[in-house]
Amino acid sequence: MTTFSLLRKLLFNRYVLALAAFCTWVLFFDKNDFFTQRQRHAELEELNQKIAYYQQQIAQTQQELRALDNDPSTLEKYAREKYFMKRPNEDIYVLQPQAPADSTRPQ
Repeated sequence: MTTFSLLRKLLFNRYVLALAAFCTWVLFFDKNDFFTQRQRHAELEELNQKIAYYQQQIAQTQQELRALDNDPSTLEKYAREKYFMKRPNEDIYVLQPQAPADSTRPQ
């Protein structure tokens, strides 16, 4: 038997053809094909990164909350910075940054 006839016999074997058809179907035409699975894996990695970020934010917020509960000076600082609270004999001046001049406006 020559190599060509052996290769031809192997390629036209019904089991090889069935396996090739099955692999083609799974790789390209199935609803859970290879490309969809890659996309879902990328989404999963992105969501895991978001979970890690939000867990870090939760830990930081809980630490700030413990500091606010336990330290009156931290509570006062927070109230002054976030809510512009003041003592009765104080004045508060809020300075906002000036907007950049519009270069398209006629002078």
